[in-house]
Amino acid sequence: MEPQRFPEHGVWRAVATVCVLALAPAIGVGIARFAYSLLLPDMRGSLGWTYAAAGFMNTVNAAGYLIGASIAAAVMRRVGQHGAIIYGSLACVLALALSAMTGNFTVLCVARLAAGIGGAVAFVAGGVATVRIAQRHAGHAAFLVSLYYIGPGLGILLSGIITPALLVELGPGSWWIGWSVLAVLTAIMCAALALARLETPASNIEETQVRAALRPMLIVVVSYCLFSVGTIAYMTFMIAWLAKVGAGATAQAVFWSLLGLGGICSPFLWSWAIAALSGGRAIAMLTALTFVAAAIGLSADLRIVQFLSAFMFGSALLAVVAATTAFVRQNYPPAAWPSGVGVMTVTFGLGQMIGPVLSGTISDWSGNLALAMQAATALLAIAAVLALFQRDLVALSSRHTKPVRGRSS
Repeated sequence: MEPQRFPEHGVWRAVATVCVLALAPAIGVGIARFAYSLLLPDMRGSLGWTYAAAGFMNTVNAAGYLIGASIAAAVMRRVGQHGAIIYGSLACVLALALSAMTGNFTVLCVARLAAGIGGAVAFVAGGVATVRIAQRHAGHAAFLVSLYYIGPGLGILLSGIITPALLVELGPGSWWIGWSVLAVLTAIMCAALALARLETPASNIEETQVRAALRPMLIVVVSYCLFSVGTIAYMTFMIAWLAKVGAGATAQAVFWSLLGLGGICSPFLWSWAIAALSGGRAIAMLTALTFVAAAIGLSADLRIVQFLSAFMFGSALLAVVAATTAFVRQNYPPAAWPSGVGVMTVTFGLGQMIGPVLSGTISDWSGNLALAMQAATALLAIAAVLALFQRDLVALSSRHTKPVRGRSS
């Protein structure tokens, strides 16, 4: 049966197409990556892991993400944008299913690695498809790019509603059932994603890909890496920290769900900043918001304040990711978008390799999880200041790109 096609004519159809594309990061990032944090306390207790071992599991996932981001452009040339999105998402579904089948640390590492690779390939392919749609609707470009990044928020929200309640109902040691349920949920989402096929504009089909030069955007790349280290440490261990300070399953579920809801609301809250602020200023502002939200969440004693900080953190977290994609779209020619988005995704993956194991090691060494969380939060402040120094590139000239063999899909 031929997949349903969404024609890219009219803003509303563009919005519909981007909303469908957002299922890819919902699967690969919101669930396959971040839902691990919800299952981590039960897995750590049942399997006897240290904090360093728990963090290493997410570092392996980030390593897969780094690999996936590095090969995403090549995969798109090989199987097309739509194929890269579907195959990458399917790899995440299978990895979640594998995670439900074993408590073996090595096998779980393999599953986390596969989820990272598939999630990154689907994420980059969906991001490139989105910026090409946005280019055809310049007046709504910032909103359309931001809309794609509601996907992780949707995945976070759904997993936050389902997983904590499931663990409470079934009791300790039920983490594998949580993985099973998430595998079924993502399989349904992947099937829905497969029903839509993006029609790449004819002008881009035969366009030679070029590599976006790293040096002109080096400041924002370093800032984004520090941002990634800080945010993944927060996302990995925040639920464990809440449990440690006495938050029950309901409070944990509300916190995580509000974090996801913030991500869903992100385009409506922050797309104006992405559109209006030049250079790295939008990234700086939004990164500063993640710092403030994380600092408040760690220092507040009131649950309502922690909940508000979760919403704020989620909205700004995904807005920063959208802002980096917008920076590539605004500063590089279309032929360099796959490479540019890939650079940002690789940067994010590199930071996420470092963050969990670093925070876990600090926690084990100091016996203080809060200290590791505070150190990660401090990196967000440094990243925000650094991004302020990034300027827009002077011109979209050949000195900002390098030819790459092959054709874009």
